[in-house]
Amino acid sequence: MPEQPELTIQGWGPGNSRVATVTGAEGAGEGSLELARDPELPLPAAARRHLARELGWTPRPTPPVAVGEIRLAPSRLPDDVRAALVDLLGEEHVRTDRGSRLRRAGGKSYLDLLRRRGGDASDAPDAVVLPGSTAETAALLALCSERDVVVVPFGGGTSVVGGLAGVDPDDRPSLSVDLSRMSGVTDVDVASSLVTVGPGMRGPALEAALAPHGLTLGHLPQSWEFATVGGYAATRSAGQASTGVGRFDDLVAGLTLATPAGVLELGHPPASAAGPDLLGLALGSEGALGVITEVRLRVRPQPRATRYEGWSFRTWADGLAGLQRLARHDLLPDVVRLSDPDETRANLLNAGGAGARLLRGSLRARGRGDGCLLVLGWEGLPPLVRARRRAAVGVLREHGAARVGRRVGESWRRHRYAAPYLRDRLMDAGLLVETLETAATWSALPAVHDAVRRALRESLGAPGRQPMVMSHVSHGYATGASLYVTVLADRDDDLPLQQWLSAKRAATDALLAAGGTLTHHHAVGADHRPWLEREVGPLGVDVLRAVKQRLDPRGVCNPGVLLPD
Repeated sequence: MPEQPELTIQGWGPGNSRVATVTGAEGAGEGSLELARDPELPLPAAARRHLARELGWTPRPTPPVAVGEIRLAPSRLPDDVRAALVDLLGEEHVRTDRGSRLRRAGGKSYLDLLRRRGGDASDAPDAVVLPGSTAETAALLALCSERDVVVVPFGGGTSVVGGLAGVDPDDRPSLSVDLSRMSGVTDVDVASSLVTVGPGMRGPALEAALAPHGLTLGHLPQSWEFATVGGYAATRSAGQASTGVGRFDDLVAGLTLATPAGVLELGHPPASAAGPDLLGLALGSEGALGVITEVRLRVRPQPRATRYEGWSFRTWADGLAGLQRLARHDLLPDVVRLSDPDETRANLLNAGGAGARLLRGSLRARGRGDGCLLVLGWEGLPPLVRARRRAAVGVLREHGAARVGRRVGESWRRHRYAAPYLRDRLMDAGLLVETLETAATWSALPAVHDAVRRALRESLGAPGRQPMVMSHVSHGYATGASLYVTVLADRDDDLPLQQWLSAKRAATDALLAAGGTLTHHHAVGADHRPWLEREVGPLGVDVLRAVKQRLDPRGVCNPGVLLPD
């Protein structure tokens, strides 16, 4: 049998870039300080030509400064506070060296990366501390509240909404509370499908620990290689299989929250009707109420069968109608990723190998060259996978979908974490590359899609230059779906920060006016908090402020996120 041509479908959503990660011993900042180099992922010539034509972009070198040139102010941590921290945690777990501080400087948003690439580490903490237990964390928070020191939890450092900035209106010294010492599985209850996990545990390590028990969590965000369980909980994360598995908040059965006022044990599986569910206060709290120190998770058996495949719709409207019908009848697969025509075209141009050329030719021959690519994935017991797929395929064909093969789906699955590296290459060549996301009901989703595209094109466009705005649906619900938007534009080298801030403001105003949510899974952070009142109302903001005042009366817990000024 002849060898099948290679096909590499990666997708364009940049997710959480690895650029500006300081290497050295884990958490210690030891050894040489260099930017972690990403795998070589050059853009195919067709993709470069497409970007130049679409954007009016001239590739130019815009590399980051050397790590040694990044500006870092001296630590402002008072000596007496440092001594108290050492008494509490031990000398090796209180760090003020340059490498440790740089490594926890901000997250992975476009704005974060721009600042660090330009040599600005003004958001770096004054010190890094590594508590090893709930008791140590609670004592740490009480000490910081007493001494007026800001604390910002740090897991994988993958926030893309300014969640780690530690901005404080009173400009108090700040600590990064690194949770990597609390990164183990402390209990596995196979019969109850529950595991208890430390907040610093990363996705790959958790899956490796569950595998001997035949279990999986199945939560796979694009930041999976680096993000942590505590970060998932603090941001109400969603993963690539969340249509089937559920968002992370659906997977949390309980957690422990250390606050300056004490420790909260939240959640009582399997279910309780003892008043309002206070677990929801901690999920999505982004470190503003305290530090999550333990998470109890619902897990499931590892799937015995998986099937990923690609489909194509002639139009975006056809694709949305097909997914809506699947959702209405509870037939959505575990993974659903529908790209609009612009993202489909970009994906196919960026796809590598002879297989990609054959796929492009096949779609053109069937009159689907400007259509929408759909990636679907089913996982579970073999009979259920077959039955669910068979039922879904019938609905898809009724809405005009054409199957383009398992190799498309399998290629996407194998390369699902590759896209973040592409972001660094594009930034190195003078491009603005950023994402935003929202969710809307099925009836509002088309208007939200159009409104965001229009706002971004108007705010970033100029004579001879137009941004490329690409979107996909990545999480489906009975009532609606999420919309993930990637934008590429020729970067304004004079005012790059203001260029994106203006565009983000226009896009956020537009999506909210059209019926979208402020965020679907990236959280509020610093970037979205000016709009929080539009989502939850002034009374809702007052309720959150009252909770924060009770748990964190001195306002030391991550004051720069969530709550508007």
